[in-house]
Amino acid sequence: PGQGSQYPGMGKDLAATESAAAGVFRAADEALGFELSELCFEGPESELVRTEITQPAILTVAIAAFKAFEALGGGPPVAAAGHSLGEYAAHVAAKTMSFDDAVRTVRERGRFMQEAVPEGAGAMAAVLGLDRPAVVRACAQAEEGQVVSCANANGPGQIVIAGHAAAVKRACEAALAAGASRAIPLQVSAPFHCALMEPAARRLAVVLASVTFCDPSIPVYTNVDAGPVATAAASRDALVRQVVSPVRWEEEVLRMANDGIDTFVEFGPGRVLAGLVRRIRKDLRVFSVSDAPGLAATLQALRS
Repeated sequence: PGQGSQYPGMGKDLAATESAAAGVFRAADEALGFELSELCFEGPESELVRTEITQPAILTVAIAAFKAFEALGGGPPVAAAGHSLGEYAAHVAAKTMSFDDAVRTVRERGRFMQEAVPEGAGAMAAVLGLDRPAVVRACAQAEEGQVVSCANANGPGQIVIAGHAAAVKRACEAALAAGASRAIPLQVSAPFHCALMEPAARRLAVVLASVTFCDPSIPVYTNVDAGPVATAAASRDALVRQVVSPVRWEEEVLRMANDGIDTFVEFGPGRVLAGLVRRIRKDLRVFSVSDAPGLAATLQALRS
């Protein structure tokens, strides 16, 4: 999962019951130089929602859950994917990059994204009940020299838009006039996945250039192209382009399903992606591993 799935207490029972998960939290604390594990387990929420904390925290819980699953005989996966920030966890699972490098990189990514736009200048909103072409038209009508565009195509009838705050407001009004059932402002700290993130993308490119990438051991399906990457260079490039480009999640899931993948396991806090996958293709098997009970239930279901 990506940003927004965090909550105080996430990963705590996994770390308490599975040594593989506990080791991931220790590695994160060491790589970052502060007690990220304490923030995950205890909060406060006011710290956990800071983008530069949220991103490494969610990544750490996702990999802790994945490593616990592996240690208990789950897997191996035939492919990996992640929503926005979650794509880094997918690359760690695919051995494209080390966990230490990934957790340090996403902390910088979070800071760069936060600093790209002055607080309050940007906004995001979820538009429900309208297809993507209609949302694109609403954004085009609302631009008036500002930025507003599709940021996430999450599933049928669920499109997130991002850009300048005033333009997002105008686009919401245009979408409702075009027949959208709802347009809901999102409580986010910056307008992610739009052209306003260009300064963040440039800074992130410099950081990623210094990180060692390997060819993924399994295909990693990317948000920006909704298809798999197989090389180190393509993986790095997709992570840079992702910052200013829409997350094409619905297309990504459909491509994976069309490529023969019929079972999806979400690793990390919450069940947001599991819910989206079920909406996109009702015939897919979907499981969530966010805590110890979820881990046990998923392992049992996959073995039956």
